[in-house]
Amino acid sequence: MSQFLRFGLVGIGGLIVDTITLYAAMSLLGLGLYAGRIVSYLVAATFTWGANRRFTFTQLDVSHPARQWLKFLSANGLGACVNYGIYAALVTFVPIAASYPVFGIAAGSIAGLAFNFNASKRWVFKA
Repeated sequence: MSQFLRFGLVGIGGLIVDTITLYAAMSLLGLGLYAGRIVSYLVAATFTWGANRRFTFTQLDVSHPARQWLKFLSANGLGACVNYGIYAALVTFVPIAASYPVFGIAAGSIAGLAFNFNASKRWVFKA
């Protein structure tokens, strides 16, 4: 359970990174809600991979970092699709989510949490 708690706490950090990056991509790079979210997701996924490697699954997998990062992105691909799908549906059909995309980011992140934890534990960071 403590591993899942640490994974969740890292996820909260990822949510913050995701949100800040999305708003920055929209305001500084001129990206919209959808393209900006692809950028913010990749930045947040990289953050959560690194934090999970350091704090959640420290004693497990010691594979090469670049290979492990790619495994992390691959393993969490289905969770990423669920995450992005919920986000896109909310910012498209729910006006408050379009105005405040953080609501869509949070809903998508929560939806992908359990899947991503299991994929990370059983494949990316396995002993």
